[in-house]
Amino acid sequence: MRKIILSVLAVIVVAAIIVTGSVISRGGGASSGSINVYNWGEYIDQSVLDDFEEQTGIKVNYTTYASNEEMYSKIVSGAASYDVIIPSEYMLSKMIDEGLIAELDFDNIPNYQYIGEEYRGLSFDPEEKYSVPYTWGTVVIVYNTKYVDEEDVADESLELLWNEKYAGKILMFDNPRDAFALALTRGGYSMNTTDPAQWNEAAEMLMEQKPLVQAYVMDQVFDKMISEEAYIAPYYAGDAITMMDENENLAAYVPVEGANQFVDAMCVLSSSQHKKEAEQFINFMCETDIAVRNAEEVCYAIPHTAAFEELDEETREDTMVYPPAEVLEKCEVFVNLPPETMLLQSDLWIRLKTTYY
Repeated sequence: MRKIILSVLAVIVVAAIIVTGSVISRGGGASSGSINVYNWGEYIDQSVLDDFEEQTGIKVNYTTYASNEEMYSKIVSGAASYDVIIPSEYMLSKMIDEGLIAELDFDNIPNYQYIGEEYRGLSFDPEEKYSVPYTWGTVVIVYNTKYVDEEDVADESLELLWNEKYAGKILMFDNPRDAFALALTRGGYSMNTTDPAQWNEAAEMLMEQKPLVQAYVMDQVFDKMISEEAYIAPYYAGDAITMMDENENLAAYVPVEGANQFVDAMCVLSSSQHKKEAEQFINFMCETDIAVRNAEEVCYAIPHTAAFEELDEETREDTMVYPPAEVLEKCEVFVNLPPETMLLQSDLWIRLKTTYY
């Protein structure tokens, strides 16, 4: 039924273009021009971008990044110009502090009303000025049931990532924040610790693990796990579900020791020359039917209350997507660490990546 409705809307929109030479957006007002959207890989339904362009007349130049750090480096280097970005909470906090994020005009984002109260006023944007939550989720351990012995995953522990039995078949995050978070959690520490001794201990754990690691990856994890080139990898829950859909031998769990719980949010760069159009895009992504379609495509948990109610029951009750409270209680949200801790993290990461065995 929805496909029929969209087809009718498309005809109406085309007619509007012919008659008036402009398109009236859902948010109201004639629009034109283009915006540059910078997002994580495998993190949007391409068809909603097509619909946005068709319904507003605004062209979307869409590019992707593999980590918050990659995105941040490209923006601060001035290598490219973007309007909308979708960082995770700790990076958003850092960019707000550095004046890189614009305050939003929520008059242009009326669909913000659908964002659940529990996802508003979070630590990275306590006054709700700069961002609109997009998705949330947790880090999980993905493994191949054909090659990983059942007794090695029975306790659903982080220790699987350090199991010598699977040397050469283990993947690891290719970004320091996620990699160190796993090691810190394994050591019984907060992933937001500022204690240098705990960071150094975590670095030793990662150094101990390195001979077992086939590769440090981000989006490459999809091909390697689906093709069974690798057997074990930590990654984000929504992407894990995508991999599991492609290979029935894959399974996943949230580590019993705990994991990162992340919130990714849509925001506009302060350097944007198309702020109104960017806000129009954010509002469009918060349309209930659009949020539903996007959630069904990317397989991540959504903060959109009306869209959540329209998801099928199986999705709403999927504990990989929406973990129960007792699992989330063990999870921790990243915060923006002080500069001296970030410098230590950077130094330890460089040492790890440049040490050869």
